[in-house]
Amino acid sequence: MSDPMSDPLARERAHLAASRAALRAMREEAESLDIRDVTANWVNSLILTAQIEERIKALADLSDTPLFFGRLDYLHTTQEGQRFYIGRRHVHDAAGDPMVIDWRAPVSQPFYRASKRDPQDVGLRRRFGYTGGDLTAYEDEHLSDPAELEHTSRLLQAEIERPRVGPMRDIVATIQPEQDEIVRSDLSGTVCVQGGPGTGKTAVGLHRVAYLLYAHRERLARTGTLVIGPNRSFLHYIEQVLPALGELEVRQATVDDLVAHVEVRGVDEAPTAVVKGDARMAEVLRRAVWSHVKVPTEPLMVVRGSRRWRVPAYELEEMVQELKDRDIRYGAAREALPQRIAHAVLVRMEQAGEAPDDRVQNAVARNTAVKAVVKECWPAIDPAKLVLRLLGEPAFLAEHADGILDEDEQKALLWAKPARSVKTAKWSAGDAVLIDEARDLVERTHSLGHVVLDEAQDLSPMQYRAVGRRCSTGSATVLGDLAQGTTPWATESWAEALKHLGKPEAIVEELTAGFRVPREVIAYASRLLPHMSPGLAPVESVRENPGSLAVRRVDGEERDAAVVAACVEALAHEGSIGLIAADARIAPLAEALEAAGLAYLSPGEETTAESRLTLVPASLAKGLEYDYVVLDEPAAVVDGEPDERTGLRRLYVALTRAVSGLTIVHLSDLPEQLA
Repeated sequence: MSDPMSDPLARERAHLAASRAALRAMREEAESLDIRDVTANWVNSLILTAQIEERIKALADLSDTPLFFGRLDYLHTTQEGQRFYIGRRHVHDAAGDPMVIDWRAPVSQPFYRASKRDPQDVGLRRRFGYTGGDLTAYEDEHLSDPAELEHTSRLLQAEIERPRVGPMRDIVATIQPEQDEIVRSDLSGTVCVQGGPGTGKTAVGLHRVAYLLYAHRERLARTGTLVIGPNRSFLHYIEQVLPALGELEVRQATVDDLVAHVEVRGVDEAPTAVVKGDARMAEVLRRAVWSHVKVPTEPLMVVRGSRRWRVPAYELEEMVQELKDRDIRYGAAREALPQRIAHAVLVRMEQAGEAPDDRVQNAVARNTAVKAVVKECWPAIDPAKLVLRLLGEPAFLAEHADGILDEDEQKALLWAKPARSVKTAKWSAGDAVLIDEARDLVERTHSLGHVVLDEAQDLSPMQYRAVGRRCSTGSATVLGDLAQGTTPWATESWAEALKHLGKPEAIVEELTAGFRVPREVIAYASRLLPHMSPGLAPVESVRENPGSLAVRRVDGEERDAAVVAACVEALAHEGSIGLIAADARIAPLAEALEAAGLAYLSPGEETTAESRLTLVPASLAKGLEYDYVVLDEPAAVVDGEPDERTGLRRLYVALTRAVSGLTIVHLSDLPEQLA
């Protein structure tokens, strides 16, 4: 009888079982740690306990997530051993020898970059195929064998096309060479990734965070990392990617979350929102903040005991002017002023033969007369009250917007009915960004070590500034597609966006190879590019999927029924289904689905094997993906936006959400740009 271990697949399964046992042992070891005798105090004990708990979480073995997905056999290596299994995390045996190498380790890099032209000392690259958590197949490439022809990996293709149910998953097994270069780029530099639909830019950004945390863990543990997405639905969709890679500490937020200093209850008209988002507002706010500084006109008299100390007005004026001329925040200068005044008083004391120390200086700085002068010439500022005044007082706005905003722009900013207080004001999202700018003028915003900004093309210049403040001393990964800009203020160029972000030196990389959207679908959607983003290179899909596009015209009474029928048809396939429609069409389509007995989810709700259909307003479709998409009434998607360019971009987004198939159902004529 033949030895089952002579079967390569059986050997690999045995290694998988041994690796899982080793990971389990690593977790049990972490769980059994006793820290009672190694901590000096209860604070250290709490910190160490929290670190151990995070370690235990990171060592979780997810049954449906392969522990390793590849193997490298090196021809010559200085490493201990010549065979390395590449996986999502490091696993070692009881002796400390590696059984699985973290995909981020330098020795793993050739798994993504080696080729027949550049084997990088790799004799064999093996990819593994899984069904659930079971290893069921493998595929070999002999990179150093000139007789073997280069070919597209069947398992790689299958992994890319695997049905999507549940939240976004990592692409750690399918990272392409051009993506890997971005993922492993250095922490010190900011990278901007322009990528069309399906090029994997979001996944690249998330994997770059995971890589940076691996390569610079201690530094980023101190300074922090943040992923910024366009909305809560999107963040919910991507939230499992980093934990699956063992990274549990990365915060996620929207731009609105970052600037949530007031309750947002209002919505601006598009022209008003455009002005509020314009970078010129930063100068208006700067003028308004610093206009509060007044030149002292009276001398200061400080009484201490029986002595009086006089500081003349001209000397006070010099102090105020010197602080204004320094490039520091308004609040920091205000805190420095009483110490400057106190120092001047101490100089007079010393000249009179006294020997004051620091305690005397601090006491003088707190003197009632000194505090009165500071309050008069350098008053405290509430950023929200400042913006309230700008938007509610025409004269105050006109004074500080003079030569910056014209009369019509100032009128667009002013509230029709000024609010009485910060609490009663119906603040908009744009107002919150202005308040954040004003806060930064008063007190410097805390900077993180690294920020990932996704769907960046939709930010206004003032929103870019808000994000830039969060990484002013760190770096950023900026992700987006100019063709998918669907706000009235969407950026026209990355150079302009990066300037507002405060990272003009950033490197711009372009991803043009599409791995998600079938070639037939992306070619159809790309008909819109010349009309909305001329000069932008269309995505070249690597995926052939004949029959992936269907366009169906229907009669008026049949439209909703035809949409429901297309959903039923799509549900016959494996994977997730997205029904995308103009926002105004969501309510009638919801009724039609309910009448047909079809359960559906809202964006952000997790799809399961039992519930795979999501009803998606076109305004929330960006960044999401579904195996099959039914698109209702393209013309309505375009007409739902304030202008044609934005409408065509919204349609481009909706057309490019499908992984396996797109069905378009329409009653009205299709937009002429699709002809």
